[in-house]
Amino acid sequence: MSTPGLRLPILVAFYDAYLSDEDAALFIRNVQEHYTQATLQRLAEHPVRDIRRAAVLALGFLGDYEVNATMGRALHDDDRTVRMLAENGIRSVWRRTGTPKQQEMIAVLVRLNQAKRYQEAAQRASQLIAEAPWLAEVWNQRAIARFGMEDYAGAIEDCCQTLELNPYHFAAATGMGHAYLRLNNPRSALESFRRALKLNPSLEAVRCQVVRLSRLVEGK
Repeated sequence: MSTPGLRLPILVAFYDAYLSDEDAALFIRNVQEHYTQATLQRLAEHPVRDIRRAAVLALGFLGDYEVNATMGRALHDDDRTVRMLAENGIRSVWRRTGTPKQQEMIAVLVRLNQAKRYQEAAQRASQLIAEAPWLAEVWNQRAIARFGMEDYAGAIEDCCQTLELNPYHFAAATGMGHAYLRLNNPRSALESFRRALKLNPSLEAVRCQVVRLSRLVEGK
């Protein structure tokens, strides 16, 4: 994976080893010992593809919410692997916000929604929103819960607030599109899906929705 004639940072060697042995703990430990978050952010926009891949992977494992914009830009990278790593990593970054206790509560919300315990998730999310309304991911988790309870208007409101706080949150834009579809509002759904695709061009299912709804709404 090395680039001929260029001395690559040791980060690329860590990345190559990770690809070989899939030892995430070792990769994380090596990166922590040699790199700061700020340096990883700079390397995530390096002209060499392999360096970007390694840096984006590292930020996905280790980055806090301060790397959100860097990861959001990586969603538009020319390299498909960088885009994939950014999409996987940024979702984790979104949950690394707030105090350690608040991050634990966000993790609880995620598990509750995954278990389809939507009412409990919505209740807990509302409590956390009252405490820390600036945490975008809490609004997103409540949106998921409200969607699960068929409160589509409420889900849209929470998705809007999520995007107000985190303009890179393509998942909220996607969720808003699905909620508008449930409310039989294809025009607003199309706008939401287009917004999601603008944030993350790799969302192929969303792209299909945009094509379908464009034909329906605009006759294209």
